[in-house]
Amino acid sequence: MASPQPQPPYLHLAELTASQFLEIWKHFDADGNGYIEGKELENFFQELEKARKGSGMMSKSDNFGEKMKEFMQKYDKNSDGKIEMAELAQILPTEENFLLCFRQHVGSSTEFMEAWRKYDTDRSGYIEANELKGFLSDLLKKANRPYDEPKLQEYTQTILRMFDLNGDGKLGLSEMSRLLPVQENFLLKFQGMKLTSEEFNAIFTFYDKDGSGYIDENELDALLKDLYEKNKKEMNIQQLTTYRKSVMSLAEAGKLYRKDLEIVLCSEPPM
Repeated sequence: MASPQPQPPYLHLAELTASQFLEIWKHFDADGNGYIEGKELENFFQELEKARKGSGMMSKSDNFGEKMKEFMQKYDKNSDGKIEMAELAQILPTEENFLLCFRQHVGSSTEFMEAWRKYDTDRSGYIEANELKGFLSDLLKKANRPYDEPKLQEYTQTILRMFDLNGDGKLGLSEMSRLLPVQENFLLKFQGMKLTSEEFNAIFTFYDKDGSGYIDENELDALLKDLYEKNKKEMNIQQLTTYRKSVMSLAEAGKLYRKDLEIVLCSEPPM
């Protein structure tokens, strides 16, 4: 006989601590891929309804699909049909929702990228777990946010537990960018448009007209526009400017090297 699923923790609480929030996350993101999706999402929604109603089993009534659709419209901010941690943080009230708290603190994706650049010195697309505290502290300083040492320690520990899921002591740029407010998160915007190394090389070569090994701001502008058109994504000028600025903050003296851009546009950071 299959053993019964462990009871999902804490869903009935009015407020959660950061660590309870994490336990819920780990419970429902069963495959640990950073999203609650597919079957996981159905389980989550069903348990959430059940916990909120305090009733017995929720009936698999005809409106289950409808209700779930409404729910997704409300919370799936980037409409990818999956719930990610930052979206879950808005569904489940945490007593101290440090993720949302962080989002209010982090001024912009440009500040985020500038701080990132300082710590990802070898341009690997990762920072080491032991550098996380410095990175967060820089980020808060850039955003002119006062914080105390215990708070910083708590942020560091919790974010580490959230993002270093495989325990390799490294944190990826695309994961860490989930600290950004969704509308600021230009890296999420590229999620559906990730390139393979071959595609990336072809594109980079095309825009690096003079073969210098780097592209400048105008070339980047053209590259981003084309990428959006190719993927049939809507893009207004203001967004384009923001993304360009964010990506350019990885550049050195206005030169965006192949490796810098690869971190943003490729599906896996180059090994």
